[in-house]
Amino acid sequence: MAAMDYSLTAGGKRLRPALTLGVSELLGSEITPAVLKAACAVELIHTYSLIHDDLPAMDNDDLRRGKPTNHKKFGAGMATLAGDGLLTLAFSWLSENELPELVRLRLIQALAKAAGPAGMVAGQARDIAGEGHHLTLDQLRKLHAEKTGALLAYSAVAGGIIAGASEDIIDILRAFGKAYGLAFQIKDDLLDVTATEAQVGKEVHRDAEAHKNTYPGLLGVEGAKQALQVALNDAKAARDALATQLAVNPVILDEFLGYFED
Repeated sequence: MAAMDYSLTAGGKRLRPALTLGVSELLGSEITPAVLKAACAVELIHTYSLIHDDLPAMDNDDLRRGKPTNHKKFGAGMATLAGDGLLTLAFSWLSENELPELVRLRLIQALAKAAGPAGMVAGQARDIAGEGHHLTLDQLRKLHAEKTGALLAYSAVAGGIIAGASEDIIDILRAFGKAYGLAFQIKDDLLDVTATEAQVGKEVHRDAEAHKNTYPGLLGVEGAKQALQVALNDAKAARDALATQLAVNPVILDEFLGYFED
């Protein structure tokens, strides 16, 4: 389906599958074709969410990664179907590979929870419902934990599931992913205020125009930067906790944290 391929191959950081692969390799898992396929399933979910997020009924954006958004290229109906197709294909990729059955089941359950009404979908719903209303800091943190943090937490946890990590390690990975996800969303909020369209590949200043709740909107730019540092400190604490549990230094997590260095 051309509309699915258009958004999936439009570029992007591939941050989520990269995190899964990095964690699984750190914990001793070999990157086989089955592992790669399972790790990339989360990118299908992420891409579907961007397509739907850009639709006229939601953010009504014209640009994504420097190109016309899916609905601008193919129309709203086809864009909706492209997102639906990527969502369902993700679970095919998790179930139809050669990973052990229990691993596949755990990944399916974890991704369904992270992407569904207990995770990303809930965050998107809070985002829409909150437009025009002033959320508290706790409410905004909850929104971001679901909207952005859930998939990033899944991505870290998925690497542990693939590698057969202990529940203690899984818990640390989840904490890292949640903190990293919050930091990622705060930075995204800041970029909407401080960056140019050319730098981010999409229209800027859209959050304020749409009366969305953001960290800069609630705390100001400097307050948002301080909140970003707190989230990064939490991520680094989880990274350090993981280091105490492993025989190797989790330097791969430092590479992901490097995204936030100016």
